[in-house]
Amino acid sequence: MSNPPSPTQEPEQGLDTTTAPPDGSTEPKPSYTKLAMRNMVRKGGKSLTHFFLTVSGLLALLVGLAYLTR
Repeated sequence: MSNPPSPTQEPEQGLDTTTAPPDGSTEPKPSYTKLAMRNMVRKGGKSLTHFFLTVSGLLALLVGLAYLTR
């Protein structure tokens, strides 16, 4: 059985984004958008396949709902 953490416990390291990185560089962290774009470029065709599957699924859902509610 584990005890709940006490309120005096220090927060985990790495959660604070306002401090400078420990390696001493003053470069800001890349934004989430930049990281997502870099990841999408790295994965290449897999991202495009998922994108087109999502678009076709949403179109099918909308056409199906339009057909059922006419």
